[in-house]
Amino acid sequence: MFVIDHKQLTFNQLFELGKSGIKIELSEKAKQSILSCRAYLDDKIQRESKAIYGINTGFGALYHVKIKNDDLSELQENLVMSHACGVGEEVPQSIVKWMLFLKIKALSHGFSGVQLTTVERLIDFYNHDIIPLVYTQGSLGASGDLAPLAHLSLPLLGKGEVYEKGVKKKADEVLKHHGWKPIRLQSKEGLALLNGTQFMSAYGTFLILESYKLKYLADKISSLSLDAYDGRIEPFSALIQEIRPHTGQIKTAKRVRDFLKDSELINQEKKHVQDPYSFRCIPQVHGATENTLDFVKKTLATEVNAVTDNPTVFVHDDQIISGGNFHGQPLALALDYLGIAMSELANISERRIFQLVSGLRGLPPFLVAESGLNSGFMIPQYTAASIVSQNKQLATPASVDSIVSSNGQEDHVSMGANAATKAYQIILNTKKVLAIELLNAAQALEFRRPLKTAEVLEFFVEKFREKVPFVQKDEVLQVHIKNSVEFLDAYEVTMEEILSQL
Repeated sequence: MFVIDHKQLTFNQLFELGKSGIKIELSEKAKQSILSCRAYLDDKIQRESKAIYGINTGFGALYHVKIKNDDLSELQENLVMSHACGVGEEVPQSIVKWMLFLKIKALSHGFSGVQLTTVERLIDFYNHDIIPLVYTQGSLGASGDLAPLAHLSLPLLGKGEVYEKGVKKKADEVLKHHGWKPIRLQSKEGLALLNGTQFMSAYGTFLILESYKLKYLADKISSLSLDAYDGRIEPFSALIQEIRPHTGQIKTAKRVRDFLKDSELINQEKKHVQDPYSFRCIPQVHGATENTLDFVKKTLATEVNAVTDNPTVFVHDDQIISGGNFHGQPLALALDYLGIAMSELANISERRIFQLVSGLRGLPPFLVAESGLNSGFMIPQYTAASIVSQNKQLATPASVDSIVSSNGQEDHVSMGANAATKAYQIILNTKKVLAIELLNAAQALEFRRPLKTAEVLEFFVEKFREKVPFVQKDEVLQVHIKNSVEFLDAYEVTMEEILSQL
């Protein structure tokens, strides 16, 4: 059981929460904060007749329209229904579950004016694996992730659809099955649920965890490629890194040295004095990506511990303030940066694939014994090149764009939601390119026998061979690429291995 309190979420906790099966609950302090804020808000509405944005007024460009107290509940439910305008593909369930968790965490601070029963119902959804159906398109990343969070919130009202243990169902049917009544939203609650950056933050949380895993795997796979290519270890010397001491560069070089320390191949005498950049500059290129991940992680660490709805209720200061904490600019910039950095891992990986199939350093052309009769690994490099080219297109920043909405009231938006979904595709693509590099590196290694690579890499290849065989002659390689991707998906990277990058 993970207890949500007012303490800062750590990266280690997010890593553990990413594993299935962990239940969550509110601390007593968090419950009291929520109850106190709600009681203050109810009292405020009864005592004062002045307009308070989002509580007894319309929303966005309708901020000037005062709403009668008797209509405040209907106002909030109308808000949720009218904003559920998502289109496009469904958001992966794993990311929607992060949305649920991060929305619960944000509301737990007691600045949002929600009912305790509302937060506890979101916790019920999380703990029972009831995952609302959310769509990828619809958020401008500024007034909060309005459309996605509206879809996240609809099942509270018994509307919309959910996945329960992987099966799509009507929300009202699921509520009835569990004996739960639809939540009757009170003043401010709809806005508290819809304002916020939890769509962007959930994508970011998922992506940063996946990116650290892929960065580790990129270092491991590139070490195997270096050895299979008969590359040199000197560019990874600590002396080189110390005179240009970027943290990621130093750590990447050390990791490669550790992977290859007992390799027969890396330690044999070389006929060549220098390797291509895609091998020689692994510390500099991979290391720069690692530095970027550190920046993105720090941005996300702030965001997932923040209150990002509007207006916010400060009970002890007797103030309700309408501000802009829902604006996604910090996340938009970070997610664009993440996409660019991860696309570069794929970019340099594809260049190593190209070198491995080029018939150099004693390797047969296209890594097959009878090239000519067999095309061998010619076309997987094409596939990787196609993916890398798409990544370059996807890496064009979303955050430099904006568009006026809500009749001019919301006149600058972050487009962070688009940055998030683009980064997601980039990272899926990067995994595919790394899978193709592993396919090529493992194939090339066999042409170096009887010499061996390092023990840790021999074990890595041995496990890979349980999924993907050595290719003797032409066959359908799509199956091997698919299995290689699945191998990386299933590969367990420990917290210790990730922490070695931090």
